[in-house]
Amino acid sequence: MRHIDVHKLADEARFNRFHFGILAWCAIIIICDGYDLAVAGIALPSIMQEMGVTAQSAGFMVSSALFGMMFGAIFLGTIADRIGRRLAIVICLVLFSVFTAAAGFTSDPYTFSVMRFLAGLGIGGVMPNVVAQMTEYSPKRIRSTMVTLMFSGYAVGGMLAALLGKGMIEAYGWQSVFIAAGVPVILIPFILKGLPESMPFLIRQGRQAELQDILVRMEPSYRVQKDDSYTLPAADRAQGAPIGRLFQDGRGFSTIMFWIAFFMCLFMVYALSSWLAKLMAGAGYSLGSALTFVLVLNFGAVIGAVGGGWLADRFHIKYVLVGMYLLAAVSITLLGYKVSTPVLFLLVGLAGASTIGTQIVTYAYAGQFYPMAVRSTGIGWASGVGRSGAILAPIVIGTLVGMSLPLQQNFLAIAIPAAIAAVAVACIRHERSASARPAPRGNPLAQATEA
Repeated sequence: MRHIDVHKLADEARFNRFHFGILAWCAIIIICDGYDLAVAGIALPSIMQEMGVTAQSAGFMVSSALFGMMFGAIFLGTIADRIGRRLAIVICLVLFSVFTAAAGFTSDPYTFSVMRFLAGLGIGGVMPNVVAQMTEYSPKRIRSTMVTLMFSGYAVGGMLAALLGKGMIEAYGWQSVFIAAGVPVILIPFILKGLPESMPFLIRQGRQAELQDILVRMEPSYRVQKDDSYTLPAADRAQGAPIGRLFQDGRGFSTIMFWIAFFMCLFMVYALSSWLAKLMAGAGYSLGSALTFVLVLNFGAVIGAVGGGWLADRFHIKYVLVGMYLLAAVSITLLGYKVSTPVLFLLVGLAGASTIGTQIVTYAYAGQFYPMAVRSTGIGWASGVGRSGAILAPIVIGTLVGMSLPLQQNFLAIAIPAAIAAVAVACIRHERSASARPAPRGNPLAQATEA
């Protein structure tokens, strides 16, 4: 009887059409997710005018989706390890597509906020699941690149919302950009067909034929034998409560460090996206519309995510992340000083690369740190805890802006979390990472014993 280590088979597989298909579907889902998150900010001025709401009420309307994302990341990230990742992804897509579209049919801020909260459950829940999916099936030598390349679709979705939003709102009203978000539901049958299920889930469910079909497509050199059995490393076998397993096998301290890093990074992301334009306008810069900032920040995010993933596959991902967080601290601090317009745009791009881009690389590291059996749970809890930073950021920075502090102090307040995140990542015990465990020697297809 041959005992096939499916984890090692996935690690050593050569990139092929199977991997490209997973990358394409996950990227499309993240693009839709990024559009749904960004669309509220694009349409907010029109919504405020039509509904007659104050800036304070508008802030609550926007933050309702962030509250939903926090709960969605924790609950739908955890439940995926129990019901299957493919079904969890589809549930998330239905939530963020249907309820974002439903928000376009509302006419008062309260109903709008409820719809955005429900959409936020899906927006937040899909992130840990697609990261876990991409991490599980990516060849180890290009894993960080594939995860960050996929997740850069998040920034693409934000740019898509910015580019399409202005024309659609002027022609058809703010409702149109929300209703358009319902289109992705037509993809559900294709996603169910195109995305494979998680391998540990299939092994636990005894769905051997489905698992064998996936393995043959993932690694064409694998030839099924009727007496093959499929194993996982001990760390990848689900035992006990998934949440508790985040703190087992010496992972507890590092789990807390990941939570701190996620909190600090999402604080920076939402502080910049909420207040950058206002801060710079108050400083006397004439830089055009907020659309320009959205594009520059998100363009920088794509460069930072893909570049950071490329570096992480060639160097130690932990130290690449520390460097990216330090770059964020420097670039954001420099935004508080008077510079020429081209230099300012360069700094904004670097800020996008080292905040949004760094967040994407941090997702990739979390995906590699946790064993497959609790990967969605680990990423989901880190993302959920981090969302509290996203919720607090607009409030904290808004309070500082209201105090009329010097520009340098406002940006210093946004930069300090980058330094804290760098320290937190540096403290992660990488030797406890699932990706750091010693690999079995030899070809995984040759790992056999006679029954």
